[in-house]
Formats: sequence, C-alpha cells, structure tokens
Amino acid sequence: MSIINQNKPTDLSAASPQAVRCLIRAQKITGPTSGMCSGYAQANLVILPKDYALEFMEYVIKNPKPCPLLEMIPNDYHSEFCGRANLLTDIPIYRVYRDGKLAGSFINAERFWLDDMYSFLIGCSFSFEEALIKGGIEVRHITLGCNVPMFKTNIQTTPAGHFHGPLVVSMRPVRKDLVQKAWDITAKFPHVHGEPIFAGDPAKIGIQNVMKPDYGDSVPIGEDEVPVFWACGVTPQAAVENAKPPIVITHSPGHMFITDILNSELDQKLSERTFV
Repeated sequence: MSIINQNKPTDLSAASPQAVRCLIRAQKITGPTSGMCSGYAQANLVILPKDYALEFMEYVIKNPKPCPLLEMIPNDYHSEFCGRANLLTDIPIYRVYRDGKLAGSFINAERFWLDDMYSFLIGCSFSFEEALIKGGIEVRHITLGCNVPMFKTNIQTTPAGHFHGPLVVSMRPVRKDLVQKAWDITAKFPHVHGEPIFAGDPAKIGIQNVMKPDYGDSVPIGEDEVPVFWACGVTPQAAVENAKPPIVITHSPGHMFITDILNSELDQKLSERTFV
C-alpha cells in the first residue's frame, strides 16, 4: 500500500475533502494535513466522556481564541455540520489519553469509543494558510513538507472546572516587513484562531528554545524574519493532562480533520446555527 506521509509529501492542495478523507480512512495518508484541500477549513478534535463534556464546553467558551468551536456532537462520532464523516477514522493519526497521560498514537480510534462520549471540533490555523500564501507570505512548514512547530507558553488559559493549563501556540516565521500583513490577513479568520497572539522574542511568552517545539517539527528562521505565534487548537490537550478524564481521544498535533466547509463560508454558516 502506498502511504502518503510527511517524509514524502504529495501535493493535495487541489484535492477535495471527501477524496482526502477517503485516503486517510484507507490509511494511505498518515502525515500532517497542512496544505491539503486549499480553501477548506480544518479542525482539531477532542472526544471525551459525558461527565467531563459540560466542563469542557465551558472551557471552550471561556477560551475562544485557542478553542473556537465549530461543532459539538453529543453521543456520536459522526460529523454532520462540518462534513459527513467518521471522526474516528478520518484523521491521519489520533492520540489517546488515559487519566491525563498520553497512552499512545493510533491510525484508527474506533476501539476507544464509549457510548456516552461527546465529540468537539475546534477551528485550526491550517485553514488560513492558503490566504497567507496568496498574500505573498511563505508558510515554511508547507515549503519543507513537515509539521508546523507548536509550543506551550507561559500564558495561562481561563480555567473551567478540572480543565486548565497553558496556551499552546503554532509558529510561522514571517519576514519583518510582512508581519503586519500576516496579522491583517489572519484577523479575517476568527473561527480558526484569527490574528497572532505575539510576534518577536519567544522567551517573552515562555519559549526558551524556538528550535525545540513541544509538538511538530522545527523550521529554520531567517535573519530577516521574526517568529510569529498564533493560538493553537492543541491547547485542549494540555488542559486534558490536568483534568485527567479516564479517557480522551484527540487528533495528533498537525493531523487534522478536513471539513467540507469553505473558509469563505465558515463565518456565515456558524452564524446560522446554535450549539445545544
């Protein structure tokens, strides 16, 4: 079987979300999804037991920057709003946490499903990368065919019940003269993290070594560039480590659920619905 992964990147920017999800389900794609299905929103995943779902929903509401909610699905793992898909098979790699500890990574999460679980899809910054590229801003991890670097910061999220922890950010090097442009472009995408939270010296937000990310891969930063940091949907995984639910299923950082919703239509579609 031919496997498409980060070591042998294939251009799937023009592929449809349905086609890519079929490849993922067939386990032919196991790498990061950045750059795939241009124009379509991508999403982070959190699935957890009902007893923790209300607290997690409160955590999401209190922290809209790292946790912009796209869809909440009670007692089911099939998305309807974001795309008719199986959330346990249509993501390249999953992580499973038990009592706050990472238990392993898996290419299929069906065996871990419990009937009382709730599924949450949260906006992802991969969604605005096409706009950055169209604006003349290089997205380094797409150029290199690797995963985006992600870091835990010293910025604390607003707690809700058992859920608390540091803000996680993704980083993209940007030419100094283009930082404001990157800021303005991504500000137009509030449901996939929006504008950056910081640009400049990583130590000021608690990152001691920008070449050693907590998640993802390191990328080089040029002398004429500064690291720019966006809130990241991996933040809930840090909160899960503190909340310690008996089991949680998430995506592996950088390995996202690709939705059927165009970025250009996301705001309007979200405004037309409510979460119950």
